[in-house]
Amino acid sequence: MKPIQVGLLGIGTVGSGVFTVLRRNQEEIRRRAGRGIEISMVADLDMARARSVVGDGVQVVGDARQVIANPEIDVVIELIGGYGIAKQLVLEAIAAGKHVVTANKALLAVHGTEIFQAAADKGVIVAFEAAVAGGIPIIKALREGLTANQIQWVAGIINGTTNFILSEMRDKGLDFSVVLKEAQRLGYAEADPTFDIEGVDAAHKATIMSAMAFGIPVQFDKAYVEGITQLAAADIKYAEQLGYRIKLLGIAKRTNKGVELRVHPSLVPAKRLIANVEGAMNAVLVQGDAVGATLYYGKGAGSEPTASAVIADLVDITRLHTADPEHRVPPLAFQAHTLHDAATQLPVLPMSEVVTSYYLRLRVADQAGVLAQVTGILAGGGISIDAVLQREADEVGGEGSTQTDLIILTHDTREGDMNAALAQIQQLPTVLADITRIRKEELN
Repeated sequence: MKPIQVGLLGIGTVGSGVFTVLRRNQEEIRRRAGRGIEISMVADLDMARARSVVGDGVQVVGDARQVIANPEIDVVIELIGGYGIAKQLVLEAIAAGKHVVTANKALLAVHGTEIFQAAADKGVIVAFEAAVAGGIPIIKALREGLTANQIQWVAGIINGTTNFILSEMRDKGLDFSVVLKEAQRLGYAEADPTFDIEGVDAAHKATIMSAMAFGIPVQFDKAYVEGITQLAAADIKYAEQLGYRIKLLGIAKRTNKGVELRVHPSLVPAKRLIANVEGAMNAVLVQGDAVGATLYYGKGAGSEPTASAVIADLVDITRLHTADPEHRVPPLAFQAHTLHDAATQLPVLPMSEVVTSYYLRLRVADQAGVLAQVTGILAGGGISIDAVLQREADEVGGEGSTQTDLIILTHDTREGDMNAALAQIQQLPTVLADITRIRKEELN
């Protein structure tokens, strides 16, 4: 059989990895796919650099639309990124009857509903294993491997930059701003790291996983997103003393009222495997009713790990592209008509309705009765306390300090009730600084 012909849009870090791995393992991949897979055309604005990667025998062009217009091309790989031209090109490729492979989580989290509908109407496949957690096959696990289960929750460390920063803060006792500069110097963080450190990148990925876990449309606009910029070294140290690690988690959870979709720093018990995922590594924990907890761990970014996922999608398309579209595995795991069916639809809950437990740190005046005032307000809001830790004055402000840190762990409570209680506590004259609040996830 003639090899499947592939056009590649963008040959940067991931694109060059795809080309290299496909060439290196071509015989193995052909045996698995049943026929050859060949990148015969590449589009990149830097045509000279593209030619240096692909060599002779591959057509290099500066205009991505030439790839889409080529009737010989069966599959288009989109590795440009972002919401702008990438969206246009993906929709044009679908309209031209091409299957699409993309690593673009931002595009799918925001415009996935439109893109998947267009693909369904045209009878083509949109595959996106590389869009979530790089080389970890989490999309295939949710879409196929765990299909017998009612997924109860998914919790993931799905951004390597923030995990590297948090690991360094814990290891070296340094504050966020210092470690961010180091992460940029080492190449773990971009020159503009906003999407990573503010949690947006993780929220894109959590949004895609929530759709696959619970059979709902992608709804990035309803995700709660909080990054790591406000975390202090003191909180990481106190968490450690209490038996926890702080991780930026992307969480999608099914409840009786609806779906929780949120990204924020979380205290995780240090004994959990996921709490021990360090550096730039990723991990996703999935809880299913039949299987229990399953953990997926590996490199969430990088040239060849991400290429591994892109090529797995190419192999899937090669196996399935001749199949009747009705009998292919749906891209979001659930049959398309059920994603918008009111009878099966779970709403995404506002953050005020989320129920979880909390770590609170209060800088307070070191005088009698302060703890009683604080616990009284919490009790009045129906919030019960799990543990209290008081740091001696000399650890906070030196000898003779009139301030102390009060650390409180709570039991599960509704976020709206916690917000109301914290607003009251913040007004106390004995509370001397903004209260630090970090959510706590037991993940059991």
